[in-house]
Amino acid sequence: MTETPSDAGLGTCETRCGYVALAGRPNVGKSTLMNHLLGRKLSITSRKPQTTRQALIGVLTRTDAQVVFVDTPGIHVASGRALNRYMVGQAIGSLAGVELALMLLEANGWHAGDEVVLRRIAEAGVPCVCVINKIDRLQPKERLLPLMDEVSRKHDFEAIVPVSALKNLALDDLLGEIICRLPHRPHLFAEGEVTDRSLAFLVAETVREKAMRRLGAELPHQTAVMVERIAVGEHCTEVDAVLYVERETQKRIAIGKGGTMLKSIGEDARKDIEILLGGKAMVRLWVKVDRRWSGRPEALQRFGYR
Repeated sequence: MTETPSDAGLGTCETRCGYVALAGRPNVGKSTLMNHLLGRKLSITSRKPQTTRQALIGVLTRTDAQVVFVDTPGIHVASGRALNRYMVGQAIGSLAGVELALMLLEANGWHAGDEVVLRRIAEAGVPCVCVINKIDRLQPKERLLPLMDEVSRKHDFEAIVPVSALKNLALDDLLGEIICRLPHRPHLFAEGEVTDRSLAFLVAETVREKAMRRLGAELPHQTAVMVERIAVGEHCTEVDAVLYVERETQKRIAIGKGGTMLKSIGEDARKDIEILLGGKAMVRLWVKVDRRWSGRPEALQRFGYR
């Protein structure tokens, strides 16, 4: 985590600024929430758990405040796979040094996995706002108040805010709760900066998102993407990327009959990459096998999971 300057010696700084980690079990809507708070798509999303693998910074800048959100992988009890251990380590490590944590849980009730998340937040000793997400799906609506009461007895939360990230419900209320708890401090990022990640990282994540959405239930968790070339031209940006899988049978699935699956993934990715770049793009994809890469630490490092 980037060090933030001390409040000492800043005088009467009128702006507020700080790091805010989004924490929760897998698939509670952390990435969707950050995207909607930022007003743009930065984190990839899918209905499949463990879509987010690495902590990702998203910067929201206003005249009087700058919120540096840290989207994190879902906190869960890690299995023996090196990739799972890496993701949990990313999530827990992101809680160190932030000014505030947002603990997300679903409006359908408190789960055993939420206990694991809360324990990690308590161990980090960071102030926490509880965000009850997906209230648009709650039936009947009268279940919300008992849930808020139950949650209030779990931990000394700074606030409990019910929202729907997907429907943009109560996000202004949540943002107000966040900003008022940040220290008075100058902005840490220049106006216009939205993340500290490279273009290659964002492009690779876009391709991986489209692969996750197109492929079956198990295969997405055994895919990785490496961008081998980005050539930014005056009229078009060319992207060459490789989709890695763990077995030959998975490679055949990812390519599809006559290359149809790979073509669909590439076309889906191209549309989002053009939005990211603000211009035309051409995306070329290949599929390669790297056996059991998700269980080998050296392979994780090669794919950028350091």
